[in-house]
Amino acid sequence: MTKKLLILLFFLGSFFMQAQNLVWRTNMTDAIAISNEQRKPMLILFTASGVPENLQNEIFKTPDFAVWSRDNVILVKLDLSDDSASDGDKEQNLRLKNAFGVDELPQVCFASASIRKSKTTFSALGKISYKPGGAKAWIAESNGILHPSE
Repeated sequence: MTKKLLILLFFLGSFFMQAQNLVWRTNMTDAIAISNEQRKPMLILFTASGVPENLQNEIFKTPDFAVWSRDNVILVKLDLSDDSASDGDKEQNLRLKNAFGVDELPQVCFASASIRKSKTTFSALGKISYKPGGAKAWIAESNGILHPSE
């Protein structure tokens, strides 16, 4: 009995540790630098307070997503309702939202970026919203955006 309980606790513990090991960047300049250094595209989550939590709860808080995101993308969260953000960051986040054509929240955009002569150029790869079906279906659709030829 004790052995079964320990095994259960081990699996539950590893599940929660994997799901909570996500590192979301909130500074776009840092995210671009890390993205270019690691040669991974950015997964940019546009969100705000009061938006549905389905994407967070059913996709981002799963072990499948934790493993996939660690290997494939740099996570960036742009909260459009963040009162602690500077006016410059708020303005930048709204410009990015409009540039990527984000029309509903929460929504994810995949992009890469380069900085030359102090000018940032974004290359949009695609966008995706929450759809019922779980993390594996969401990841499969994301892989289709990131690797269209496979």
